[in-house]
Amino acid sequence: MNDPWWLMLIKVLGVFVFLLLTVLFAIVIERKALGRMQMRPGPNRVGPKGWLQSLADGVKLALKEDITPFGVDRVIYTIAPVISTVPAITAFAVIPFGPEVSIFGHHTALQLADLPVAVLFVLAMSSIGVYGIILAGWSSGSVYPLLGGIRSTAQVISYEVAMGLSFASVFLYAGTMSTSGIVAAQDRIWFAFLLMPSFMVYLTSMVGETNRAPFDLPEAEGELVGGFHTEYSSLKFALFFLAEYINITTVSAVAVTLFFGGWHAPFPISLWAGAEQGWLPMLWFTAKVWGFIFIYIWLRATLPRLRYDQFMALGWKVLIPLALAWVLVAAVLRSLRNDGYEHWEIALAGTSTLTTVLVLVVLHRRFSAVNTLRVEPAPTVPDVASEGSFPTPPLPQHNSSRVKEDVNG
Repeated sequence: MNDPWWLMLIKVLGVFVFLLLTVLFAIVIERKALGRMQMRPGPNRVGPKGWLQSLADGVKLALKEDITPFGVDRVIYTIAPVISTVPAITAFAVIPFGPEVSIFGHHTALQLADLPVAVLFVLAMSSIGVYGIILAGWSSGSVYPLLGGIRSTAQVISYEVAMGLSFASVFLYAGTMSTSGIVAAQDRIWFAFLLMPSFMVYLTSMVGETNRAPFDLPEAEGELVGGFHTEYSSLKFALFFLAEYINITTVSAVAVTLFFGGWHAPFPISLWAGAEQGWLPMLWFTAKVWGFIFIYIWLRATLPRLRYDQFMALGWKVLIPLALAWVLVAAVLRSLRNDGYEHWEIALAGTSTLTTVLVLVVLHRRFSAVNTLRVEPAPTVPDVASEGSFPTPPLPQHNSSRVKEDVNG
């Protein structure tokens, strides 16, 4: 990209402001939506109808005392929040917001950087960001943050494998790892319909990758107090909070780019000739991203936290085998396309739909069987009041009258 330096600076500031505003609105919208779903009032005090609550929370965190516990590794303890936040922002550099537009007479794409291996760059940045969580747990010098960091390590290893395998079929049919090229390959039909099993695997993996409910095991409050950030306060804690919501926005944008056509307008709006020209595609992209952010909110309000063994079993025994099997099926259908088979799109869409339905049916039966296990009836206990047998002796009679006599003396 041959943009002048001032245009690159405008793009950098635009991406940063977009992420910052998205985080501010996502926090307050999440709290309001959770309140509505749980039949209680959400934030309604700060600002008009509570819409400035997230801004007030940020000011409060900035003004709180920054406490550093005794015995921490001060250098790593200090830079760990930065390691979590900076890669989360950097990963958004390769996400295309729209087609070419004119900015002060210069024609440029609404994308900060277009790399030939852009999707691998996103995976690399997400992997580096998790080091912040791991180092925060280790450097705190406390048991619960350390356990949260260890859980985060296992979580990343498990779910990034499945996430990478879900990308493989996208690369097969797009013919490129460039995000702009993948968006261009979806001008007719989105990959979410052609590669539905890959989309379902990615949808599950992105929730586990961002440590959100029901996969928020590294910061499980009921087990680990607060997890990896238990010993953090003030701006350091705010950076972890910011990194979490920026990661949510980033993986949602990746889902939109790889599976939902990126900035392409949805049907039937796409039938309008001007729907994908100028700055208007940025509106479709933003709306799709917010759709995935709402899925995060919905999951948090609906599903309880999984047990650790259930969480690991889902990654290794379900997602990874499913992603591997689907890559093989997608490769076979891709070879038919290369051989000139005319109806490859219909065959691919039908196979992906059938595979997704079969997997959902199998999972439903598996988890339903847990609730329908045959429970043996408990052995009957003899009437201890009539027989006076072990383990409970006969209850004393007229207990209340005896107590009154003892009190009255």
